[in-house]
Parts: sequence; structure tokens; C-alpha cells
Amino acid sequence: MPYLINYNKAQVLQALRYHFMKQSEIKTLMIVVNVYAITTGILLFIKKIRPELFLLGSILWIILLLLFWFAMPAIFYRKANLFKQDWQFSFDQTEANLFSSIGSAQWSWKELTHYFESPYFFHFYFGPKTFFLIPKENIPLEAQHEIRGLLKNK
Repeated sequence: MPYLINYNKAQVLQALRYHFMKQSEIKTLMIVVNVYAITTGILLFIKKIRPELFLLGSILWIILLLLFWFAMPAIFYRKANLFKQDWQFSFDQTEANLFSSIGSAQWSWKELTHYFESPYFFHFYFGPKTFFLIPKENIPLEAQHEIRGLLKNK
């Protein structure tokens, strides 16, 4: 049975934040900056360093937050026209299909490398950076459970 899916901009931006924050490079960078900020904070407290080093870590942390939480999702959303289209989504035991006025896509469940769920979306990954978002909003709960079962059995 085909399901009409459309995208809410605020929800897509939130899903893109999840996507970017799950990337190993970004996680590693955030950990390094946080460790630096904590270390310089402790060293500043015990008066072993000057405040400029702590300020540098704080500024780096704020810049990364603004970049990964706001700028990158907004840029990606603006460039990706697929989130501005309505799609027909259907699936069965072996494959999933998407149709819209701009094109169509079809994939076997075996082609997915991994997936995860955010509050509003299924995130389907076909490679490290190749993914597609399927909103859960217009898909009935029974069909969502069926999708989860198909993905777990894959």
C-alpha cells in the first residue's frame, strides 16, 4: 500500500542534526574540543594557564555548535530539493519504492548498510554518507512496526 509522505522543514532540520552528529568525524572533533575545554578549564581554575587558552576552547566549541547544529543542516536542506517534494512510499518484504514528480527510487532492503530512527524519521543509509529520510508521520503504526521488523531481519 503506498503512503503519501511529505516533509516538514523543522522536522527535517532536526533529522539532519541527528545525521551530522552521528558522523564519526564530527563526534571525534566534538570530543577533542570538549576534552580541550575541560582541561583548560581545570588548568585555569588551578592557575596553571592564562585565560586566553580557555577562551580559545570556548570559542571553538561555540563555533562548532553553530556550524553543526544550525549552519550545516540549513545548507543541506536548502540544496536538497527532495525534501520539498511530496512522495509516494511503498514497501514489501524485499524492496521499497519512492515515486514523485521529480523521479523515483527503488532499493532492496539488502542494499541498506544501516539505519536508525529519530523521533520523526527513519534514516536509511546506503553508504557512509548516502542516506534517505522517510517521515513516520503518515505511515500507520502497524506499517512502522513492519518496517522495523524488515530492517532487523536484514
